[in-house]
Amino acid sequence: MPSRPEIENAVRADMGDLMALYRELHANPELSMQETRSAARMAEEARRLGFEVTTGVGGTGVVAVLRNGEGPTVLLRADMDGLPMEERTGLPFASRARGQTREGQDSFIAHSCGHDTHMTAWVGTARRLVALRNRWSGTLVMVAQPGEETSQGAKAMLEDGLFTRFPRPDFALAFHDSATLPAGTIGYTPGPTLANVDSVDMVVRGVGGHGAAPHTTRDPIVLASRIVTSLQTLVSRELDPLDSAVVTVGSFQAGSKHNIISDEARLLLTVRSYTPEVRRQLLDGIARIARGEAIAAGIPEDRMPVVTVREAESTPATVNSDPFTQQMAGTFRQWFGEERVRQIRPVMAGEDFGRFRLAEPNLQSMIFWVGGVPQAQYDAAVAANDMSRLPSLHSPFWAPEADAVISTATEALTVAALQVLGRP
Repeated sequence: MPSRPEIENAVRADMGDLMALYRELHANPELSMQETRSAARMAEEARRLGFEVTTGVGGTGVVAVLRNGEGPTVLLRADMDGLPMEERTGLPFASRARGQTREGQDSFIAHSCGHDTHMTAWVGTARRLVALRNRWSGTLVMVAQPGEETSQGAKAMLEDGLFTRFPRPDFALAFHDSATLPAGTIGYTPGPTLANVDSVDMVVRGVGGHGAAPHTTRDPIVLASRIVTSLQTLVSRELDPLDSAVVTVGSFQAGSKHNIISDEARLLLTVRSYTPEVRRQLLDGIARIARGEAIAAGIPEDRMPVVTVREAESTPATVNSDPFTQQMAGTFRQWFGEERVRQIRPVMAGEDFGRFRLAEPNLQSMIFWVGGVPQAQYDAAVAANDMSRLPSLHSPFWAPEADAVISTATEALTVAALQVLGRP
């Protein structure tokens, strides 16, 4: 393993160029599965370094392969897509990009999840590993993935032969910037790390009529309200208290006028869990409660609620391999020091990085966090015992301390890869 000053100084010397790339990517975000410009930049950087580069994998994905003798295969992944929202950070290079969502809606686009830092650190890591290729042996597969925000990209790349057309990895690593950790701090979680995420649509059907004659109707708003209330018991009364889960009704739409009882109400739900068993229990319970409440309300059989799980948009849980994760955490502690590496709790956000391990059960994989919160802001939130004052990921105000994220992530991915690929 090279010394810390050797890698740290090389990363520091590269930061001017990397920050210029970051500002370029930040100002020009692209929506999920539309990342043509970002993919071209990643491919350009990898070709310049001598990788075998294939574009258009799973849509706009990029796969860059560097073969460097006998040894294991390591996959390093960065996601490329931005979000359909307006940036409000006030940065001089803030995005003013616009585009059309897959639903056909015109929208601003912003890198409010920090994927621009992921791409930049991906480039920084590729540069370091090429420069150090006489210190490791094996195959490096760099993946620039589209469509993480819509949970399409990893699936699309796998279906397009990621593990058959290219070297099948033995190890996979990725990171995500964090809006809850101080800038430059690494967070990791062994085992379940990010959640199963399901989107559920529910059409609650009733019998409409005049608001002055409710007895002649079957009010879908009242019924939908009962369903919303009863759904809360799925987590509070049907799951083992030690199992984590979320059922949130994010949208309730019904009616058009004060004195009209509508024919239907529409609910949009997000459902989150960590295991397949709990996921199935929640989804089955949602359908059961909807039907049961409709029966209690006297809804005829042909007007029962319609519950649809958007399976194509489901994101499986991301589960970090253990003890591989503990091994990498030990490497990070030795490299960065105990104070910059923390074991943290799982989060209920989704991440399709977990699909890689599902597609290859023997794969040893880990995704970790790199804090982006400026230290002064973090300290103030802790002192006030109010972490809600910090902008979250997907906030229009989220602006990570990008140089700290990029330099820390570049070092971390580099030393992690070298730990696996390094020559004795």
